[in-house]
Amino acid sequence: MRYLCAIFGALIVAAGVDAAAPRLAVGTFKVDVTPPIGTPLCDALCDPASAIDGQLTARGVVLVPAGEQPVVLVALDWVGVGNDGQDAFKEAIAAAAGTTPERVAIHALHQHDAPGCDFGADKLASEYGLGGKLFKVEFAREAIARTADAVKEATGKVVPVTHVSHGSGKVEKVGSNRRCLGPDGKVKWVRYTACTDPEAVAQPEGIIDPQARAIGFWNGDEPVAILTYYATHPQSYYGKGRVNADFPGMARALREEAVPGPLHVHFNGAGGNIGAGKYNNGSPEMRPELAKRLAAGMATAWESSEKEPIDESTVIDWSTEQIALPPGKHLNAAELTATIADKNLPEFDRLQAVRHLQFLRECEAGRQVTLGRMRIGEVDLLHLPGELFVEYQLAAQGLRPDSEVCVAAYGDYGSGYIGLHDSYAQGGYETSDRASRVAPSVEGVLMKGIQQLMK
Repeated sequence: MRYLCAIFGALIVAAGVDAAAPRLAVGTFKVDVTPPIGTPLCDALCDPASAIDGQLTARGVVLVPAGEQPVVLVALDWVGVGNDGQDAFKEAIAAAAGTTPERVAIHALHQHDAPGCDFGADKLASEYGLGGKLFKVEFAREAIARTADAVKEATGKVVPVTHVSHGSGKVEKVGSNRRCLGPDGKVKWVRYTACTDPEAVAQPEGIIDPQARAIGFWNGDEPVAILTYYATHPQSYYGKGRVNADFPGMARALREEAVPGPLHVHFNGAGGNIGAGKYNNGSPEMRPELAKRLAAGMATAWESSEKEPIDESTVIDWSTEQIALPPGKHLNAAELTATIADKNLPEFDRLQAVRHLQFLRECEAGRQVTLGRMRIGEVDLLHLPGELFVEYQLAAQGLRPDSEVCVAAYGDYGSGYIGLHDSYAQGGYETSDRASRVAPSVEGVLMKGIQQLMK
C-alpha cells in the first residue's frame, strides 16, 4: 500500500494539485488469451479450435479506493470459468494487485467459440482417460499468468478518478427471451442462438432487459475506461472451431473505433434465458448486423451519460456476500461416476457427467460463491455467478431504482444455468437436468444474497 500511495503522490504532485491520495484511482489492462489451435472450445460442445478468426482478450480495471486494497474487475472472452478455475484466477490476480481474492471478480462473456476453465473437472476427467478434453490446462495456466502480469503493471500505473459517468441506451432487435410458453404454462419453444421456426420467431420478445449500460471513469476531461453491460447469450453462429469474440466483441471493437483512447470493457449481464433467436437466422451476415445494433445501444448509453464528480460525499464501497448454491437432486454421485466410466457412451456425455460430479463434490465440500458489489455514488456494479435468468438482474435494479445498476453475470460458472424456482417446473432446456446443476430453491438463496448486497 505504501508503494501505491507513493504512485498517487507522484501523479498528483505532477498535476500540480494537493498531494493527497485521490478518493478513487483506476488502472486498466488488456491481454491476449486466444487459445492455440487444437484447444477444446465451449467445454467440448463445439469443434476444437482449427482457425483463429479474432483475438480473445482478458481485460478490465483495477479500482483503488483511498486507504483500501484494490478491487479488480476482469472480463474474459471465454465461455466460462468455474469452481477452482475461479480460485486460481482470483489468487493470482490478487497477489499481482496487492489485494485479497474476495476483491477480485472474474467474469466471462460466454462466447461459444472460446475455451473454458475448471481445473478440478480436468483432474477428475483425467482419472478416466479424459484429461485435456474439456480445456487445455497448460494454456489456461499461461493465460492466468499473463493476466496477472498485466494486472500488476496496471496497478503500478493507476491514475486519479475525478468523475464517474453513467447512462443507458435501448438495444433494438437483439435480445429476446429464449423460453416461449404455451397455453399450459410450459415451455413450448426454446429460441436458441439462431431460430428459423416461424412460430417461435413470431412469439413476443418476452421478458428481457433491453438496455445497454455504460460506466465511464474519468481523469479530468479524459475518459480512462468505459465499462459496458448488456444481457444476452452472445452467439450469432458457432461450433465449427473458428475462434472469435462473436458479435459482442465486434460491438466492443466498433465502440473502440468511435471513442479511441479509453479501454473498453464489456460484461455480459444475466442472459441465461436471453438470446438473439427472434432476430437471428444463424447466417454469417447477421453477426455484423447484431454487432451494429448492440454498438448503437452502447453509443446511446455513452452519449446520454451523466458525469458526476468524485468528492468527499461520494460513497465508494466494495461489498461481498458468500452463498452456497444448492445442488440439484438429479446430481447422483454413483450414477454420474458410472456414466463417466462407461467408455461405450459418447465422450461428450461422459464429460458432461464430469462437470456435474465436480460441481456436486464442490457443494458437498462446502464451497461458497462470492457475490460482489462495487458502489460508486449512484452507480452499482453487481457481480453474480452462473448463467443467470434475467429476472435476477431486473430484481436487483428494482432494489435501487434511482441508481444505475449494472449486472455482470457468468462469474463462477460451475453451476451452469440458474433459473427461478417456478421455471424448473416449466420445462425447457435451460432448467433441464443437462443444463442446470442447482435446485429450484436456488432462487431464495440467491435473491437473499442480492438483497443484502444492494442495501
